[in-house]
Amino acid sequence: MSYVRPTSNYIGKYVRLNRIMPDGKSVIFAFDHGVEHGPKDFTEESIDPRNILSKVVEGGVDAILLLHGIAKATYDVWSNKTALILKITGKTMLRPEDNRYLQSIFGSVEDAVSMGAEAVAATVYWGSQYEDAMLRNWFTVREAAEKYGMPCLQLAYPRNPQMKNIYDVEIVKYGARAASESGADMIKTYYTGSRETFAEVVKAAAGVPVLMSGGPKTQDTREFLIQVRNVMDAGARGVVVGRNVFQHKNPRGVIKAVKEIVHENRNPEDVLHYVK
Repeated sequence: MSYVRPTSNYIGKYVRLNRIMPDGKSVIFAFDHGVEHGPKDFTEESIDPRNILSKVVEGGVDAILLLHGIAKATYDVWSNKTALILKITGKTMLRPEDNRYLQSIFGSVEDAVSMGAEAVAATVYWGSQYEDAMLRNWFTVREAAEKYGMPCLQLAYPRNPQMKNIYDVEIVKYGARAASESGADMIKTYYTGSRETFAEVVKAAAGVPVLMSGGPKTQDTREFLIQVRNVMDAGARGVVVGRNVFQHKNPRGVIKAVKEIVHENRNPEDVLHYVK
């Protein structure tokens, strides 16, 4: 069998993915909510990104997912301490409701390269009336990232005005498969409510690493940690968490607890002491 020498961009993508997923798994902290949801999501402390990011970095998070402005304003907090994933699409809740199913370009792959990011992220609302426009954006991003050997995380969110239950396993696994077939290197998507159903999502992704979207803050931290345990048992490669961290009184502790579950295969009961 002949030996095929890898290309430079293949090597670059391999190296960067290993920085984000050091053991093939990852805990990523997402902090794009100031645009996606508005300041209402923040506590008095977390509205200052430096406060929350310093705690998350101290907790040992594998990567952070930020938009350009916050990444630039906090570079001294995260640089050389964790991996940056630059999100280069976004939308606000100030738009007319019907237009909230469209994500716009919010940066560039060149921004990510300039800032020393390890990956870029872009959202596709699968099933949206604007799916075609977002796919054009996605393929533009993916093509540019490929030249630099930069991985692409797709936020694969099935969503449209007629969709009654965006967490339905048939809908979520459809979105995961579409993300895989559109060339995503990692997929972030909704939790479907159980280990059994999320295993179907992982299978549908056809080998592309699937990470659970943390979603709204749960009533009880233990409930959230059980979700993390369930998706890892389902074959997920990690989680992308936001509100369950920065809306918690102990964000550093939540990150430590989640890391123990993801990387050390611990059970929720074993790590609850981190969040006391």
